[in-house]
Amino acid sequence: MDLVLEAADQHLLTPYVYPAGWPEGEPCRQLLSLFVITNLGALALYLLFGTLSYYFIFDHELKKHPQFLENQVRREISYALRSLPWISVPTVALFFAEVRGYSKLYDNIEDSPYGWSGVFLSMLSFLFFTDMGIYWIHRGLHHKLFYKRFHKPHHLWKIATPFASHAFHPVDGFMQSLPYHIYPFLFPLHKVTYLGLYIFVNVWTISIHDGDYRVPRFLRHVINGSAHHTDHHLYFDYNYGQYFTLWDKIGGSYKSPTSFEGKGPHDYLRKLREK
Repeated sequence: MDLVLEAADQHLLTPYVYPAGWPEGEPCRQLLSLFVITNLGALALYLLFGTLSYYFIFDHELKKHPQFLENQVRREISYALRSLPWISVPTVALFFAEVRGYSKLYDNIEDSPYGWSGVFLSMLSFLFFTDMGIYWIHRGLHHKLFYKRFHKPHHLWKIATPFASHAFHPVDGFMQSLPYHIYPFLFPLHKVTYLGLYIFVNVWTISIHDGDYRVPRFLRHVINGSAHHTDHHLYFDYNYGQYFTLWDKIGGSYKSPTSFEGKGPHDYLRKLREK
């Protein structure tokens, strides 16, 4: 995140926003800047990719499903916009620790002990590490001690749209993002790679709520896509994973998506039309 902060300081904050005597490296200034940047960035990613997905990928026929709520899209967006600033508070604390040099993020490829191969391997390990972390955190949020208070609001959307992707209770939203933020404190990661992965995970979260169940046949039971996550919203106890089905299979919570078996939401709507 310090790359974004540095660019913001250089092109906007230092020349146009902050007093000339307020040093760029001063902690209070960095915290304030990170809070604004994090909120604007999250909002931009959510609204931009959510809107593109909603209008160009999401099947609007799903809005005719009986479990699609009245004014649902507006309610999803409203809930997300209320939650994102609160989610950003602990997120900014972790970004601040990164900026102050407490993480294992590095600037140059030469700083990696394995060069470009290390960058590539770190991308794979990031995906597998965060997939594992999110699986167990997500599954834990379904425990009766936490579900009603923190995770139930996200399950209000049985037939989700891309705008449901960030419509979480703030505690729920931060907890499920925690593996992303923990990783660079445990393992070396290139700063640009981390920024790219941060954007990717936000886009992926939108994609698994987009109602588009198309996945290459040979990857259907490997990639945790929208079909899997739709069944999670519908049937509660299955498919907790984020990118892959691995941990659901290990944890005994894997369910082959009903849409792959001719029993999904689209099939239900088709049968309704036939009647």
